[in-house]
Amino acid sequence: MTTTDDPTQPWPAQWLRGVLDLAVLAVIARGQTYGYRIGADLHDLGLGTVKGGTLYPLLARLEETGAVQTTWRAGESGPGRKWYTLTGPGRERLHREGARWRVFAGVTSDLLEAPGVDLAPLPPAGPAPRTPDAGARR
Repeated sequence: MTTTDDPTQPWPAQWLRGVLDLAVLAVIARGQTYGYRIGADLHDLGLGTVKGGTLYPLLARLEETGAVQTTWRAGESGPGRKWYTLTGPGRERLHREGARWRVFAGVTSDLLEAPGVDLAPLPPAGPAPRTPDAGARR
């Protein structure tokens, strides 16, 4: 994990950015749903928390490209919600990119399991070595 990643999240942000469109399409493919529920489903499925500032622009892009269709419904006990449904082109994209992702994940797994690649757990990091202060007298 890089130092810019959130330690409370299960995956590095860079990994999530690479797969988030596909993951959102897969969630919507399970049935008509709304933004908050999509975020909750992604979390429950193990991808961690996807913030609204990431999710809603992504949903807007999917709508603009025709991958999803939206409808507004009045809320039962609050404001209305925008519901998302996968379109034919969205389903085609999900199948095409899903197949490519599975190949990519397989190639990555093969690389990590190749002879000479040791993924044994590293020993815990100890304290950083001490270096003399620049202003210290010698």
